Amino acid sequence: MSVFCHTLLPGDGHMKKSPWKTYLFWILLSVGVGALSGWVSRDGMQLYQQSISKPPLSPPAVVFPIVWSILFVLMGISAARVSLAPPSRARSWGLNLFVIQLAVNFLWSPIFFNAQAFGLAFLWLILLLGLVLGMILLFRKVNALAAWIQIPYLLWLTFAGYLNLGVWYLNK
Repeated sequence: MSVFCHTLLPGDGHMKKSPWKTYLFWILLSVGVGALSGWVSRDGMQLYQQSISKPPLSPPAVVFPIVWSILFVLMGISAARVSLAPPSRARSWGLNLFVIQLAVNFLWSPIFFNAQAFGLAFLWLILLLGLVLGMILLFRKVNALAAWIQIPYLLWLTFAGYLNLGVWYLNK
């Protein structure tokens, strides 16, 4: 296991893991990253709502924090399931990819909302989609349910890609 995830995993190593602490850790990490990203981007989000043309099928603003909150909780549950699995190369790589995609996810909102760099945000989202797909494939080798739990996230990112591309096109 890499040094990075080894230092993150509660109870990893020679001590027996506490399942509820592991779930709590990964859920709080995921939700915390999402909340911090939203907080950092809050002014840009307000400007976006007021002045940016949006593509058809754009949901009302209230939908986004609800959906993202659910997705971040599911991400945490999924990562916890993998974390609790016996050590393996797929587990280590999967959890490392989880942390990397979480960081990439965090940065998308400031790029899109604060910088309003819609083209860069779309390319960043393509990167995120690739990371999430790779993570799902690795998670599947460790815990099939953990992989399936990530499918709503992948689908939402695909929809977000449509919205991001539409915003980029409409606001050139």
